[in-house]
Amino acid sequence: MDRSLFLARLVGPTFVAVALGMLINLGMYESMIVEGLRAGILLYLSGLLSLLAGLAIVNLHNRWKMEWRVIITVLGWLMTVGGVIRIVLPQVAIAVGSMIYSGAASTIVVALIAGTLGAFLSFKGYTRHA
Repeated sequence: MDRSLFLARLVGPTFVAVALGMLINLGMYESMIVEGLRAGILLYLSGLLSLLAGLAIVNLHNRWKMEWRVIITVLGWLMTVGGVIRIVLPQVAIAVGSMIYSGAASTIVVALIAGTLGAFLSFKGYTRHA
């Protein structure tokens, strides 16, 4: 199977599930986000996991041709950079995260973006390819 399809099949449904979880359990996710934006082991571990996942994607899928597959590459690089920032400059990660997640409305917007992206990748990954 094509690596792009494989990664779209992994990332797409994951984003959809996270987005649905955020929308259905908004209050709980806001509490988790606040907890995750404190300096500590949770921030470090999320950075480590993001770095590992991002590097895996970038090493398997570093395609920059302007088509839908570039989304996977961009996500891999964003995960890699986000992981490095959370590990090396946690105060910057906390500041940026606090700006992005400034309340229920921003959490809903993030969930809708993630859900749309996940639905698109799921569609691309699971539709028939000739």
